[in-house]
Amino acid sequence: MAVAVGRGFLVQPCSYSSSPIFHNKLYKPSLGSATTFWSTFAPQRYPQVAVQAQQRPTWLPGLDPPPYLDGTLAGDYGFDPLGLGEDPKSLKWYVQAELVHARFAMAGVAGILFTDLLRVTGISNLPVWYEAGAVKFEFASTRTLIVVQFLLMGFAETKRYMDFINPGSQAKEGSFFGLEAALEGLEPGYPGGPLLNPLGLAKDIKNAHEWKLKEIKNGRLAMIAMLGIFVQAYVTHAGPIDNLVEHLSNPWQKTIIQTLANSTS
Repeated sequence: MAVAVGRGFLVQPCSYSSSPIFHNKLYKPSLGSATTFWSTFAPQRYPQVAVQAQQRPTWLPGLDPPPYLDGTLAGDYGFDPLGLGEDPKSLKWYVQAELVHARFAMAGVAGILFTDLLRVTGISNLPVWYEAGAVKFEFASTRTLIVVQFLLMGFAETKRYMDFINPGSQAKEGSFFGLEAALEGLEPGYPGGPLLNPLGLAKDIKNAHEWKLKEIKNGRLAMIAMLGIFVQAYVTHAGPIDNLVEHLSNPWQKTIIQTLANSTS
């Protein structure tokens, strides 16, 4: 099958029996039969054929994505340079791992910016975010807080892992202190319900591809922002709002280039 893009010519094949040049004598057209000769042998002009391939967006334009990344996953742009998702079981786990890290990053960035804004404006006497862990609280000791955090996070992560291994098992009656109806257990990674989806934005999680895409895009951006906040704190020993205020005070002299140059000198 030949496909021509644009305006071109297509030569029709001639069979042995129908072609006059393969008869006993060579066909010699007369002047009057020139039209017949050219209509037989000349290439026939066909209408313009426009072929438009519907290509899926990839992280690098023109790149052929791996076959196991077929675009069905939310936020799938064919990015897997190390081939970590070749195994289907590993791919399912990496999808859940990215989703959890994305949500933690979004919560972390929002918490850091909000508390840093309260601290810089003087509304609240809060420590800078990277020193918050060293603060001693009056209502509980550091050891108590660590134990409580391990218990709560361990319980939540165990339930999440059990739902990943056996989807829907954690929505059964009696599996979550009577709160199963509030979680609904829509699918692994998306428990839903009035507790975790109070606005009801994605009640039909099977057809909520757009909401999944928005979440993973914002989550990936938050992970990059979190990495930037880490590096920023290490280099400048200040919070993100402090760095922003310093930059706005002298935009041409207080930039990332000057900051990195001064930190290495």
